Parts: sequence; C-alpha cells; structure tokens
Amino acid sequence: MGSDSAQKPDQQEKAFEKTITTTLTCKYLLFLPEGYGQKDKRWPLMLFLHGAGERGNDLNKVKVHGPPKIVETKKDFPFIVVSPQCPEGVWWNDQLNVLINLLDEIVARYDVDTERIYLTGLSMGGYGTWALASKHPDRFAAIAPICGGGMRIMVPGLTNVPIWAFHGGKDPVVPVKESEEMVAAVKARGGDARLTIYPEANHDSWTETYNNPELYEWFLKHRKVKKTQ
Repeated sequence: MGSDSAQKPDQQEKAFEKTITTTLTCKYLLFLPEGYGQKDKRWPLMLFLHGAGERGNDLNKVKVHGPPKIVETKKDFPFIVVSPQCPEGVWWNDQLNVLINLLDEIVARYDVDTERIYLTGLSMGGYGTWALASKHPDRFAAIAPICGGGMRIMVPGLTNVPIWAFHGGKDPVVPVKESEEMVAAVKARGGDARLTIYPEANHDSWTETYNNPELYEWFLKHRKVKKTQ
C-alpha cells in the first residue's frame, strides 16, 4: 500500500498538476477569393459548419451545401471561406476547441481582417454556430445560425454578437421553436438578434438563405472592434 496508508485518518488538502499535450486534427476546405494576395489587403473570413450528413473523411461531402458549394463557381465571392469537416459520429459541440484552434491557425497564416470574422452553419452546424459563438464571442463580428438551436446557458455569451437566424416554418427535423427561443432569449438580455422564418420551408432553409445576397451584405456591415483599455 502507499505511504498515505500509515497516516491518521484525517482529511488533508492536496493538489494535482500534470501537463498533457494534445494533438488536434481537422480536415477542411479553404477558399481564397479572386484577387487574394494583393499587397496590404486583409480579407473578411467566413467559418462555415456543415450539417450531420456531411461528416466523415471525404471533403467533397462538405461541398454539397452553403458557401463551399457557392465558391465552386463564384470565384469572386468576397470572403476567405474555411469549411472544416466534422468526424463521423461526432458533433460540432464536441469540437469547439478544434474549431477555435483552426481559426487561430488560419488567421496566423493568411491575410485575414480580424475585425471581420463571421460564423455560420446549418442544422448540426447551426447548433455549432450558437455554441462556438457563445464560448468565443470576442472572435466573431456576426453569426448566422440556420435551422439550429442551443441552450439558454449560452445566452449571456451572445448578447454582444449580432445574430441573424433562419429556420423553416415546417421543419420536421429541428422544430422552429429552437431558433425562436434562442433569439427571444438573446433579445430579452438586450442582444442584437433577428429571425427569418420561411413559412413553407421544411428542414432545408439553408438553400434560400445562402443564395440571398442580403446575408453577405449584412455580414459585411459588422465589424468586431477591439475595445481599448
């Protein structure tokens, strides 16, 4: 038995410390817009989180919806687009540390305007959008969660992030109340949140959303200005 076994049966104060090295791995698509590389120009960045059906090891699956699909043909899309792929059987809410470290890596390596970093995602990625922004609200100038939802404990972290949520009124997979309740909770705390509901749409509320130029115009109106001491 250990040496502690010979001591008196008193409750003692102890402390434990151990350094652990973690290796993070993430496959992702990176789009650099037409004109990237111009001297002294910084570009807005969009981080896109896909839905559950695009998980796995084949990055071509990530190209089926949203910004990764759009930039296949629209080379003048005015954002750097980062589209990570979630591993099979895992949820974005379990990958928040991976995502924020990926974002750090991209910012360090590419010409990113750090005041114009935006976050969006659909379905599982909509949930991930709410979660990542609530944990790191200082990183995003605005977010657009689509057919997602979240927990009320996330709300305090979202009151300083402009939010435009989208949902199908007849969504059979994620009830529209998921977005309604999150937006209402953020607004009740004084946050800047709005919700667009497509009355006749089912789960696919993302096609109409990502095909709407107003979304990208709205993103670009917002900057995350660092507070001065």
